[in-house]
Amino acid sequence: MTLPPTSSPASDFSVALLRGLLARGVRDVVLSPGSRSQALALAAAAFERAGLLRLRVRIDERVAGFVALGLAIETDVPVVVIVTSGTAVANLHPAVLEAHHSGVPLIVITADRPADLRGVGANQTTVQTSIFGVATGSSFEVEAPSGAPGEGENADHLAGQLFDAALGRAGAAAAATTAATTAAAAAVSAVSGAQRPGPIHVNLALTEPLSSRVDLGDVTAFGAVLEQGSSPSSAIGAAVQPVRGSIELSYAAGTVVVAGHGAGEQAEAIARALGAPLLAEVSSGAHFGPNLVVAYRELLRRANFGDRVERVIVFGHPTLSREIPALIQRPEVTTIVVRSALFDDFNPGHRVSQFAGAVHVSAVSATPEASRSWVGRWVTTSRAELEQHDAPAIDLAISDEPRAQAAFSRAVLAGLRSPVSRRALVEAVWRVTWPHDRLVLGASRLIREADSVVPGKKIRVHANRGLAGIDGTISTGVGIALASQLRPDAAAAGITRVLLGDLAFLHDAGALLFGLGEPRPRMQVVVGNDDGGTIFDGLEVAQVADAEAFDRVQLTTQVASLELLARGYGWEYVCVNTRGELDAALSATELPTVIEVRLAR
Repeated sequence: MTLPPTSSPASDFSVALLRGLLARGVRDVVLSPGSRSQALALAAAAFERAGLLRLRVRIDERVAGFVALGLAIETDVPVVVIVTSGTAVANLHPAVLEAHHSGVPLIVITADRPADLRGVGANQTTVQTSIFGVATGSSFEVEAPSGAPGEGENADHLAGQLFDAALGRAGAAAAATTAATTAAAAAVSAVSGAQRPGPIHVNLALTEPLSSRVDLGDVTAFGAVLEQGSSPSSAIGAAVQPVRGSIELSYAAGTVVVAGHGAGEQAEAIARALGAPLLAEVSSGAHFGPNLVVAYRELLRRANFGDRVERVIVFGHPTLSREIPALIQRPEVTTIVVRSALFDDFNPGHRVSQFAGAVHVSAVSATPEASRSWVGRWVTTSRAELEQHDAPAIDLAISDEPRAQAAFSRAVLAGLRSPVSRRALVEAVWRVTWPHDRLVLGASRLIREADSVVPGKKIRVHANRGLAGIDGTISTGVGIALASQLRPDAAAAGITRVLLGDLAFLHDAGALLFGLGEPRPRMQVVVGNDDGGTIFDGLEVAQVADAEAFDRVQLTTQVASLELLARGYGWEYVCVNTRGELDAALSATELPTVIEVRLAR
């Protein structure tokens, strides 16, 4: 029997690197197992046993990447992802792309062979340097630690560079280049410089012996030990620098405020101050307030509404409608986009008139009547458009006549027994979600349905709208759920609901897998199952394609049993066919549950 080595430069460097990241505020690490990355994995496990970090282990790297994404979204602190070499690295690419386009800070550490084993046919070896391309704001290449004096200090210095680069702090890449010239440094090179929060890649070469006994050394310098239930302070909020260039706005006829994904509450405040209709997407963080116009798509297509718009103020990243880009591209419309440190500039058709770092509203120059008239027409018409037409008549409910009361009861019972429509599904999920809950919406017909009909409510809603892919929706929800339940008010923490279609569910079914010892969050995965990608039914392709070919390559109906998948992974399962069953199924539960809701195509 071969005895384990008593020391390993790989282990020493891994401990120093993670120690440096923890000292700067990292609290969450997600890893997938592998041989080349064993020193990093064992060091992370040792820090977990010491109570200094929260470790999540996932066997699927794509799942691991999106779990880390969800953790970072909820905590606003960079999250570390550790994987081994080869295809493991490539499987992180979807999550890295989403993080890049959404401004989510991830620190991706990939283990690699040393330089002399690359390009010679060595097993599980490919070109990992800059493998993520422009999706990582900075990419660091680190040569294999050899145990030379000063490597521990260099690892700590590298940790600082990684943390700053993930948060988009200026000068992180330049500091890395300088560090590479110091005598104590292992060869560290920065390929590019980060300018905003997002994913950072460090490719760490490791050589034999790949690990040894882990010695954390003195950890008292960390201060208070991280206790279960504690919440890390927001790092990204403090690090993101506001975009320069503020402009002053005043009331002007024909103004609307558009709040795309991630716009935040400022969009609602500006709409109120301007007396302007608020066209806020459901994941904008501004889908509330007296000026909210839920049925904005319909109104933008109508005469005396869309054609009266003269000025558009845009916050965030609009992605859920064609009407907003079409509005901005009208020659008579002036558009001001408020830049975000997290997203690319929104500029459909290159017709945006002005970009601003921030906006503020001057004293209102128009009469209050003019403001109320303009916004009032939008809000009132929108509310009328969304009235429930299938609800029992209210006059029956308040009548003293026995026949009327019986008719009302029959109507209510018929409603409870009726099949679930998409509108009924999103309204039911929205109705039971409160500020202490979390709601994650997948890229499917359901998020557009929700955007079109749910009333204003100030709740936490997330959707992966950076690239709007169906990848990793459940995994992202798991990360959000785990982090939300570790906040100081964890005792009052609610439930995380993920609402998505059947194809998005099947695409990320591996996220349902929890290994031995992994915590299970309070979570419901609500699947609107309409047997395929029916979102394509609403696109032009459905009108021109051969019906059989369309169903084969666009609808792509699957025959997998969601029940067997859920139960096989150890989740509770509920099947819903009626509205009454849906309301009962959505009651909060302590156990992770898959709720399958049958929908008509």
